[in-house]
Amino acid sequence: MPTTDTDLARIHGRVRAVLEKRFGAAARTLAPDADLSDGLPGFDSLAALEYVNAVEGEFGIEVDFVGDDVRHWFGTLDRTAEYVRERVEDQAA
Repeated sequence: MPTTDTDLARIHGRVRAVLEKRFGAAARTLAPDADLSDGLPGFDSLAALEYVNAVEGEFGIEVDFVGDDVRHWFGTLDRTAEYVRERVEDQAA
């Protein structure tokens, strides 16, 4: 469902919830700036792709795998939330 909510704290909470669905308690206690591949057991390339797809679905955005540095933007909770906020703002404009 598309969203026009650009509040970074709410976006951050929703991004964390996406991770919690897959990784449970490990995602709940993960530092916002921690590298996901280091902080979440089993966060491999397949899990990363599933994460990106889940974020797309949660926020009604489309990630550009060619034009965006997906490894960077989806490497931490903080960067993912910022990426989402930018995309939501772009869609609202």
